[in-house]
Amino acid sequence: MTAVGAGSADGGPAVRAHLAEALEERERTGRRVRVGLIGAGQMGTDILVQVAQMRGIEVVAAADVIPERIGAACALAGSGSRPARMVTDAADACASIRAGRLAATASAEIVCRLPEVEAVIDATGNPNMGARVALLAIEARKHIVMMNVEADVTAGAFLAVEAARAGVIYTLGAGDEPASTMELIRFVRALGYPVIAAGKGKNNPFIVDATPDDFAEEARRRNMNPRMLVEFVDGSKTMVEMVAIANATGLVPDVPGMHGPAAPREELHAYFCPSDEGGLLGRKGVVDFSVAKGVAPGVFVVTEMRHPRVRERMQDLHLGAGPYYAFFRPYHLTSLEVPLSAAAAVALGECHMRPLAVPSAEVGCLAKRDLEPGETLDALGEYAYRGFALTRQDAVERGALPVGLAQGARVARPIVKGELLTYAAVEPDPALAIVSVRRSQDEMVRRWTS
Repeated sequence: MTAVGAGSADGGPAVRAHLAEALEERERTGRRVRVGLIGAGQMGTDILVQVAQMRGIEVVAAADVIPERIGAACALAGSGSRPARMVTDAADACASIRAGRLAATASAEIVCRLPEVEAVIDATGNPNMGARVALLAIEARKHIVMMNVEADVTAGAFLAVEAARAGVIYTLGAGDEPASTMELIRFVRALGYPVIAAGKGKNNPFIVDATPDDFAEEARRRNMNPRMLVEFVDGSKTMVEMVAIANATGLVPDVPGMHGPAAPREELHAYFCPSDEGGLLGRKGVVDFSVAKGVAPGVFVVTEMRHPRVRERMQDLHLGAGPYYAFFRPYHLTSLEVPLSAAAAVALGECHMRPLAVPSAEVGCLAKRDLEPGETLDALGEYAYRGFALTRQDAVERGALPVGLAQGARVARPIVKGELLTYAAVEPDPALAIVSVRRSQDEMVRRWTS
């Protein structure tokens, strides 16, 4: 923990620093937060560029399956970034960091184990790799920042518990919709008001059977991986993000797949309230999303304020008559905010967002096309399946296959388009780290709920 004024001018106690102050102090004293980055694609490049704009923090090592991309990202970041030097082993990496270079490698293990690294950011987007990186970082007693929300909704509860046992922080990254929504959730809960609904605006067309072939040209124009773009378009990313919020708060999807209405920003409170009061919800305390224009790229929380004095004040403030009110954050800065989570973990010992030990929701998979026995499933955002949000109870009862276990799994019986993928119909690859981690999480949850 960083404090300002070890003995304040009046002799009073030291004051806990804000993150900006903590980073300024680290810059001033030459103790920058040292980050290891895994993945130098679109997200990883953003992070390298953003950290180069900041004080008190630096990326000292990075790994990518194509390590040359790290050098390109560092060059793009400019003078605020360490120049990259390719390394092949830990000793070479340490020497490069001491010489003021960024150690670039194909090995995530080297980066996670370096004594010079204090926090690891996973920016790979691959659920299995995310689980591997998290386990490596936790074993090496490094804080872990997970941009890999697909891995988090599959096995994050277990990883967060393991991190706590190791004395390090597991956190989702600031800037993505889950952590941005969490800011609003904490705000209204701190004021004593219940969360009726929490969610986001979906910022792409909602086409459930979209494939990379359909969006290759748009992805090229937007400098995106077509698979990643399709993960947004077919709703998979929305399902993943909303379940991450659910599992960090105890909220649940109201119905399988959520409602996803075209709820305008000014009417979020009227849509996301109980059906017997004119809204859509069959219960309070849910996650959901709007497809209306003007909501994305924002996030929202709908809360309930019943006290007449509070409602009087809210009306004076031109926030409506109540009793339901929507609080709205009109932006999220995606990868650009992520370094704040690494900095907060190291400098302040703070976690921006982590799952509860017992999940409340699950992302299952719906078939995008008919699937035949013997097929090996591709990645999320490709051709075989899309993500689908369920309550944990519903997922258990239906035997739903978690989305993070789908890639590389083998189809064991015919599955028709639109059908939920289940453990009875699909066999996950037992060699994958995330399959083992998920098994450990299931055992942990059974112990704690029995």
